[in-house]
Amino acid sequence: MRRLLAILFLLLSCGGAAAQSVSFPSVAVGSSAAGPEVPGWVYRPAGPGPFRAIILAHSCAGTNRHTDVWGKLLVSWGYLVLAPDSFGPRGTKAVCTTAGVVTPNMRISDIAGALDYLATRPDVVKGKIGIIGHSHGGSTVIRSAQKSFGLAQRGLAGGVAYYPGCNPQFDTGIDLPVLLLAGDKDDWTSADRCRRMVSGLERSGLVEAVYYPDAYHSFDTKAVDRTVPGSGGKMHRLAYDPAAAPDAEARTRAFFAKILP
Repeated sequence: MRRLLAILFLLLSCGGAAAQSVSFPSVAVGSSAAGPEVPGWVYRPAGPGPFRAIILAHSCAGTNRHTDVWGKLLVSWGYLVLAPDSFGPRGTKAVCTTAGVVTPNMRISDIAGALDYLATRPDVVKGKIGIIGHSHGGSTVIRSAQKSFGLAQRGLAGGVAYYPGCNPQFDTGIDLPVLLLAGDKDDWTSADRCRRMVSGLERSGLVEAVYYPDAYHSFDTKAVDRTVPGSGGKMHRLAYDPAAAPDAEARTRAFFAKILP
């Protein structure tokens, strides 16, 4: 485990300011049992702070270059960023083909622990914490916003969910502001399921949903178009969208400026 953490730290520190390695307890909350001790990385702006903070929830691929890109981008906007690793402590690197090994519901205990950890830092503004996640991390954002977990009482102000897997049956109890960004051509996490979830919300108006008509999964990642395996051997297309990506980024920045004034 220590060797894996060292490799990830080197990965996240190359090409810019190094991220600080931290760890904190996972905390039982609602239907999410406490997990193992959570390692993570803190990206921090220059200066003494205190800063508004954002939790960065990784995708099904785990903590990787995508995490580093978003960590540094959010820091450039003035936020302190905490990127927890929910997979390593649970004995896996990724769950893209094994979705049930670590679920978004399981990761809520890590988010609760991250919120408690951030509350102890003198360089973080208390009660001014957001969350952002992509794919599996986006589903974690949707789960984090559910009233049943009470994460608002721990300082969570709202979140941004990029192409999440929405569950119209279980995700209708959102009680925090959420910006949902999805692609209509996504063949991995269906935009239509998100539409059904939004239409069934117990509190309408808390979710701002944007559906990009030509966008596929992972539309914010600048990489060549590719096809990757998911659960059950099904293949999914990942493609950067030069129209959707900058629009989503601008909406993300404006959303956090609004909920973390």
